[in-house]
Amino acid sequence: MLKKVMRLIFGVFGGVIAYNLIDIFGLASDYSYSWENIGAFFLTTQFYAILLGAVLGYFLIFYSLNKLLEFIMGFELKFKELSWKKVLIVVIGLIIGLITGAIINFIFSIPKIPRIGMPLQIFVNITFIYMGFALAVHKAKDIESFLFSRKKGTSETPEDKTGSDKILDTSVIIDGRIYDICKTGFIEGNFIIPEFVLEELQHIADSADDLKRNRGRRGLDILRQMQNDSDIQVEIIDHDFEEISEVDSKLVKLAQLSSAKVLTNDYNLNKVAELQGVKVLNINELANAVKPVVLPGEEMDVKVIKEGKENGQGVAYLDDGTMIVIEEGIKYLGEDISVLVTSILQTAAGRMIFARPKK
Repeated sequence: MLKKVMRLIFGVFGGVIAYNLIDIFGLASDYSYSWENIGAFFLTTQFYAILLGAVLGYFLIFYSLNKLLEFIMGFELKFKELSWKKVLIVVIGLIIGLITGAIINFIFSIPKIPRIGMPLQIFVNITFIYMGFALAVHKAKDIESFLFSRKKGTSETPEDKTGSDKILDTSVIIDGRIYDICKTGFIEGNFIIPEFVLEELQHIADSADDLKRNRGRRGLDILRQMQNDSDIQVEIIDHDFEEISEVDSKLVKLAQLSSAKVLTNDYNLNKVAELQGVKVLNINELANAVKPVVLPGEEMDVKVIKEGKENGQGVAYLDDGTMIVIEEGIKYLGEDISVLVTSILQTAAGRMIFARPKK
């Protein structure tokens, strides 16, 4: 609703500007303003100017300002990642570019050129300022290592140890394991929770379904625990993309603007983000990576819990949730038995172990 109101305001604003421009440039048609002559107004250049200005204001101005707002918000997110060293390097680049442009103008006496001297001087200054800025940005790491190099054995500051930002999605918050992982210190950096993720979490917590409601409340409790932990940096940002309806798409867009990583255990979000060049940290992949290695021929003690899909198979589980499919295991349903591992199958959903009874 707000967008429609703003579009109408910009449309009126564009029409007023176009009407005045026609009058300023002397393109207005002769027209006597009266109620009896109102029909002739629709044939004047003023009317077509108002119509064109309103259309441009409704579509073009609104679109341009919307993109400008996105750029400013994205720049703000990126600016938060800049250290004082990088800011100093960029400022030095701008100053060098400005000095170089001034020297070029002085040597070639560009300001003294008739008529085009001043515009040409401004163009030279802007060009060299941009070149200095671009050089400082692209070579920031090399300049930083040259200016602020440390000797071996010198301890790093906490700022240098801080990892990149991670954006948490709803699934990884509800999962709950992220808090335990953060407490171990294996994942560093700032954990970002967007407002639209909190809103989705709130909708789940208010669901009529008992299971969804419990999962949503669990996610809110996990967030509260993370915020209360002084060793975990949690930041809630009010940044939304109203033109995007899906939460996953908003997460990917935010990660692209802020150069952050997405922390999730959603397989589909993982693939979509990777296709769009966003780095993803998947909790399920981490869990699979730290599972104990089991080799064919090893022996283990398990309890057959249920019947498998194939005839005669039994199913057991390890403490970490890994499924064990036991050939002819149905005979030992509900019993603790020793099995020998025959093969291991690694899938996108996890790992499956195939075994047979030892006896």
